[in-house]
Amino acid sequence: MPIAGKATLTQYIIEERRRHPGATGALNALITDVSLACKAISRKVALGALGDVLGSASTQNVQGEEQKTLDVLSNDMFLRANEWGGHVAGMVSEEMEEPYLPPQQQQYPRGKYLLLFDPLDGSSNIDVNVAVGSIFSILRAPTPEADAKPEDFLQPGTEQVGAGYAIYGPSTMLVLTLGNGTHAFTLDPQLGEWVLSHPNLSIPRQTSEFAINASNSRFWEPAVKRYVDECLAGKEGPRGIDFNMRWIASLVAETHRILMRGGVFMYPRDSKEAGRDGRLRLLYEANPISFLIEQAGGMASTGRRRLMSVEPESIHQRIGFVFGSPEEVARVEAYHSEEPQDTYQAPLFGKRGLFATAA
Repeated sequence: MPIAGKATLTQYIIEERRRHPGATGALNALITDVSLACKAISRKVALGALGDVLGSASTQNVQGEEQKTLDVLSNDMFLRANEWGGHVAGMVSEEMEEPYLPPQQQQYPRGKYLLLFDPLDGSSNIDVNVAVGSIFSILRAPTPEADAKPEDFLQPGTEQVGAGYAIYGPSTMLVLTLGNGTHAFTLDPQLGEWVLSHPNLSIPRQTSEFAINASNSRFWEPAVKRYVDECLAGKEGPRGIDFNMRWIASLVAETHRILMRGGVFMYPRDSKEAGRDGRLRLLYEANPISFLIEQAGGMASTGRRRLMSVEPESIHQRIGFVFGSPEEVARVEAYHSEEPQDTYQAPLFGKRGLFATAA
C-alpha cells in the first residue's frame, strides 16, 4: 500500500505487471527476492565493526582481487535469496568463476531468467565507511526452466529486461529500471519497505563535473588525455567552463551522484595492463549501469560506441566505460574518432577539433 502518498516497490512492480497482461509475475518475484538480499546486505554494512564483518577474507576472487569479508557474505546472501524461488535458471557473480545453478539435491525449480550481479561494489571502501552498493542485471534464459549454460549469459546489454543497484549510504536506496524509466526507492527502516522517493530520474544533458582516476593518467589514450586536459584548463581553456573533478572508487556511488545531479564518469581503456580492454566488468557492472543511465536520458559508451551493443565474449569480460550527461559522452566519442595520434601533447589550446571554440 502507498506510504504517505508514495508508492512502495511492491506497488510499483505490480503496476508495471498490469501494463503487460501476459506477464506471469515471475519477474516481480525475482525483483522482490533481489530487494530482500539488498536489505540483508544493508544491515550487515550498517553494523560495520560492531558486526565483525570488516577486513579481508584472506581469499581472492576469479579476477585475482582480494575479497573482503563482506564480499563473501554479500555473495552468499544473493545466492540464498534467489536460488529457491524458481525464478532463475542460473546466476553469475563477480565473486565466482563459473555460473551458479540452484542446488539439484534440494530440487529447487529452474526459472526463465538469468541473474548477474556484483554483490558488493566498492568493497575496498568498506573499512573507511564510504558508500558501497550491489549491482544486478536480469536477462531472459534462452532455455527456460532448464540449467543455464555459460554461453546463455553472453547477451548484449540491449537484451536486459531489468537492472538496478542498491546503495548503502546515509540512507539505503534501490535504483531500478524495467525499461520504463529509472526510479529510486528509499528503504524505510522502521517499516522495512522500499518507498518510491525519486520517480523518473533525468540526467541533465550538460555538466561541469567529471569523475576519473587521475592516478592512471600516464596510461590514458590520447582522446582521454585531451578531454581531461580541456576540463582542467577551466574558463581560460577551450571549454570556457570551470569543471570539478570527483573520484570515489565505487561505481555505485559514482552512478548515484550522476543520476541525482549529472556529470560524466570515465574508466576508459588504457595501456596499464596489456591485453585488457578496460577495468570494469561488462555483464554485471557496465551493462546494468548503462541500462539505468540510458533510461534516465543519459548516454553510456565504451568511449567509442554504445556500450549495450557490445556482444560479450566471456562471463568476466572487462571493458572501458564512459557514461553520464550525453553531451560530454558524445564529446569523448568524437575525440576518439578524430584523434589518430599515438600521443597527445598539452597544452591543448593549439589543438582544435569538432568541439573547439574560438579563443
